[in-house]
Amino acid sequence: MKKFNGLGMHMGNLSRLSDAKTRSLSPENFDGAKGKGGMSKNGPAATCARGLGQGWKISPYIRIKAGETVTLADLKGPGAIQHIWLTPVLNQWRFALLRIYWDGQKNPSIECPIGDFFCDPMGKYKQISSLAVCVNPLSGLNSYWEMPFRKSCRITVENIDINRKEIYKDRGNEGGMTLYYQIDYALTEVPEDAAYLHAQFRRANPLPYKEVYTLLDGVKGKGHYVGTYMFWGLNNNGWWGEGEIKFYMDGDKEFPTICGTGTEDYFCGSYCFVDDVKKEYTEYSTPYTGVALHKPDGLNQAVQRFSMYRWHIADPVRFEKELKVTIQALGWRNDGRYLPLQDDISSVAFWYQTLPSAKLTALPARDQLEII
Repeated sequence: MKKFNGLGMHMGNLSRLSDAKTRSLSPENFDGAKGKGGMSKNGPAATCARGLGQGWKISPYIRIKAGETVTLADLKGPGAIQHIWLTPVLNQWRFALLRIYWDGQKNPSIECPIGDFFCDPMGKYKQISSLAVCVNPLSGLNSYWEMPFRKSCRITVENIDINRKEIYKDRGNEGGMTLYYQIDYALTEVPEDAAYLHAQFRRANPLPYKEVYTLLDGVKGKGHYVGTYMFWGLNNNGWWGEGEIKFYMDGDKEFPTICGTGTEDYFCGSYCFVDDVKKEYTEYSTPYTGVALHKPDGLNQAVQRFSMYRWHIADPVRFEKELKVTIQALGWRNDGRYLPLQDDISSVAFWYQTLPSAKLTALPARDQLEII
């Protein structure tokens, strides 16, 4: 039997021993070196630890200035990221951009706002209890996507909240962002058939009339699609989720190989996510799928928004050469016909694939990312 490498952890193999080396990155150990954690003598919390000395929580977080990009990880492989925890203190979680680069590629394989990557772009607590992503009180963002790499892994965060720089200047922080984080990883052999995690953010606000929303396009290589996160703001009254999701793969043209039956069906609900007794939308969070609701508050939050995830962990969508994923935005007219919607729709598509990978679609500019 081949020696266990410590990856692909689950309850069925938790008792197995391996030679994998466990390491962790945080502001208390920037490079994850063995026996080098908690050694800071000067850090942002040094005044809190005065009288206690070295080893007493002197550097638990970092500050990222407006317009600045910091590197959280610069690792040499082989190995795999097994868990990421972080909590950003920022006005808009859309203004903190996460990028991950595999094996020295010039372009990132993961590029999206932190809030969307962790299924909580509003920055307002909604419990998520899934296998891949957990959001815990008050702003504990957790990723359990396994992310193997062979040569290197580089993780950066950029603070693009530059328009608030002057607002905060008189407070001495120039619009800076406080970030607590911990990245847990294993240094170990990576199987030959292990692919690289990719994630791409997109937004249409509003979606043009009679156009389908594209979650993913331009993927080249062999891999499998493993998850969808969507944040959907309504610009019409009435039910909004009649649209079908479609997966075009390996030469599909006008018609896809996989075609769903409705938006709530794809997110593993039914009949408008409605509680038939209370006659209202129902939130749920399960290992593979969930829906959270952000309701109008009668004041400034005027738009009803749905936060939805669907993980293809047990049912990945496999492709050999290429993949495109779209979803329709459909409501109802009063006469019983479908109504093509012009809603505010954003998404993160998650997939594994071989390298090299195509350059991701460029992120929208700061003002086009903002949730108002």
